[in-house]
Amino acid sequence: MLYFSVPLGKLVRRVSRLRGGGSALPGLVVEKIDPGFMQRTLSTLPLGVAVVSGTNGKTTTTKMVVELLESQGLKVFTNRTGSNFTRGVAAALLGEVDWRGRLDADVAVLELDEAHAVHFVNRVPPRYCLLLNVLRDQLDRFGEIDKTAELLQHIAAKTTGTVVLNREDPRVARIANTLNGPEVLYFGLDDSLLSTFPNDDELRAAPGSPVPPAPAKPQADVVLRRVGADDADFEYDGATVTTGMKLRGVYNIFNAAAALTLARAITGARGTGTDHAGLLAALAKVAPAFGRGESLVVDGLPLELVLVKNPSGFRLGLKSFPATGYATMIAINDNYADGRDMSWLWDVEFDTLREGGVDQLTGSRAYDMALRLQYDDVPIGAVDTDIAPALAAFIRGAKDQPKRIFCTYTAMLAIRRELSKITTVEVVS
Repeated sequence: MLYFSVPLGKLVRRVSRLRGGGSALPGLVVEKIDPGFMQRTLSTLPLGVAVVSGTNGKTTTTKMVVELLESQGLKVFTNRTGSNFTRGVAAALLGEVDWRGRLDADVAVLELDEAHAVHFVNRVPPRYCLLLNVLRDQLDRFGEIDKTAELLQHIAAKTTGTVVLNREDPRVARIANTLNGPEVLYFGLDDSLLSTFPNDDELRAAPGSPVPPAPAKPQADVVLRRVGADDADFEYDGATVTTGMKLRGVYNIFNAAAALTLARAITGARGTGTDHAGLLAALAKVAPAFGRGESLVVDGLPLELVLVKNPSGFRLGLKSFPATGYATMIAINDNYADGRDMSWLWDVEFDTLREGGVDQLTGSRAYDMALRLQYDDVPIGAVDTDIAPALAAFIRGAKDQPKRIFCTYTAMLAIRRELSKITTVEVVS
C-alpha cells in the first residue's frame, strides 16, 4: 500500500536539504501526518530493532555496532546523523525507504536519547537494547539521576529479546532485577580499569568517605582487560584477544566492549554463526564518530574535536588525551541540545590544563568557563563568545602546534561548519 506520507516526507526532506535546514524537520512532518510510519516500516526487518541509549557514548557505540554488523554481511539501517530524537529516526528512514515506504535492511541499530527512547519503544518494541551508563547530564531536562535510570529501565522492559547492560554502573546493572522475559547480557571492565570509570555516586562522594561494599558482579559476555596506546585486550568465550584500535580515549574502548556484546548477540540470533576474526578486524578499523575524538588536519597538523556534555565526559576527555604539547580551546554553549544548566562545569577538575593553559575560550558560556578555570589556576588566553572569529584566532595563534578543542554539542556543530571552509570535514546528513 502506498502511503502519501512517504512521498510528502521525501519532498520536505529534499526542500529542507536545499535550504540548509535541519535533518529532523522531515521526520517531524511525517510523525504528525502518519504516526504509524516508523512501526510499519521497522516491523518488517528480519532481525528487528536494536536501541542504544544511556548518558555518554551513544553515537560512537552505535557507529561501532553498525560497522561490526556490516562486517558480518548484514544490511543495517541507522540514524547516523546523531539526531537521536524520534523525529530524527523518522527523518533518517525517509532517506532510506523507497517511495512505497519499504526499507532494504536486515536490522536497525538506533541511537536514542534517553527520554525520547521511551516514546520510541512504546511505538516500536525493540528486539535488543544496549544501555551504557547513567550519569548526571542536562539537569534541566532529566532532573535527578534516578529519573534517568527509570527511563532506561522502561526501555529494557519493552525489549523483547536481549538486554545488554553495563555491569560496572550500579544503576544500570540493577535494571536486570526488574526484568522478566528478556535475556540479559553484560559488558564489563577488568578491576585494574575500574578507577578510570567512577560511577556517579563515586564522582560525588566526599574525599575519604567510606565506600560501601560492592555487590557480587554477574559474569560479563565481554570484558575489557587492557587498554594500550593503539590496541586493547578483550576477553570473551573464555579467551583473551588483542586487537588494534583507531579509536582514542579509554572511554571509547570501553564502549567497544559494549558494541561487541550487542553485535555478538545479534549475529548469534541469525543462526549462521559469528565470524569473530571479522568482528575484530572491523573493530580495529572503526574511526571516531564526528566530533567525538574526531581528528582533522589544519595547516598540516592534527586538530582534534572532543565532545563534552557532563562532568564524567569532560573528566574522561581530559584524562584520555595528553595534557601538554597541544594548543587548547574550549567552546561551551548552553542551547537546548547542550542542556541549559552549566553548573556541572564546577564538578570537573581542570588542574591537568594548568601547565599548558587554555589558549581560547568561546561559546555563549565562555565567561562562565573562564571563571571556572580561574578557580583551578589555569592560565587563559583570549575569550570571545562568537565562535567563528574565536576559532580563526585560535588557528592563527597556534599555527605551528597540534590543536585540541573541547566543545559542547552545538558548539561542535558550529566549529565543524567553520572548519569545513578550510579543511576536509566529513559531511554527515
